[in-house]
Amino acid sequence: MNRLLSFLPTALVALVFGFLGAWAFALSGLGGEATRAWLLAHPEILPEMAEAYQANEAKDRLADVADEVTRPFPGAVLGNPQGSVTLVEFTDYGCSFCRQSVADVKALVAANPDLRVVMREWPIFEGSEMPARMALAAARQGKYAVFHDALFAHGTPTDATIAIAAEAAGLDMDAARAFAQSEAATFELQNNIALARRLGFDGTPSWVAGDKVFAGAVGRERLAEAVEAARKGA
Repeated sequence: MNRLLSFLPTALVALVFGFLGAWAFALSGLGGEATRAWLLAHPEILPEMAEAYQANEAKDRLADVADEVTRPFPGAVLGNPQGSVTLVEFTDYGCSFCRQSVADVKALVAANPDLRVVMREWPIFEGSEMPARMALAAARQGKYAVFHDALFAHGTPTDATIAIAAEAAGLDMDAARAFAQSEAATFELQNNIALARRLGFDGTPSWVAGDKVFAGAVGRERLAEAVEAARKGA
């Protein structure tokens, strides 16, 4: 039991135990001693209960900002910009797990012509802010996807790899540098930070699909399931 509890945040453990205690107390007055005994004998349900609680909390937080989260920065979209199904990714060019997810997202886009992937630049790693600003500049010029893919393809972002990605995308560099330093770019990054915090994210990649909020390099299958659930409104 202690080993299982070590994986749960203290607050969630307290909450779950409180819930179990209240439930068991209520049942005990209704001949529920057997149920109480079963609960105490099966602590392995705690992680599942904690996960369900976290999912519900995330769903509630998303309800307050869903429209803003799914509204892209102009041009910062992969897939079908007019797609009826939306997947949101909070990403960082210095994040190796984001790099691992690039192929998964590309496969999803290829398999789902109605999929719109809204990209939210969230530079949390050292050295990631300028790449994020240049990505927004690329989006402004309608060249986000090429810049995004090229920069991730060249590994850890540096001035040299940013230049390579910019050249691959065919950016107007004077205009791109000017926009990267603009208040509009700063506002977008600050807004993304605020949205990530509102949603309870603490790292990249993080995702929103329909009313589901989740994080990590979860793999193609999990992303596909989330997209399908969003399509069905589940």
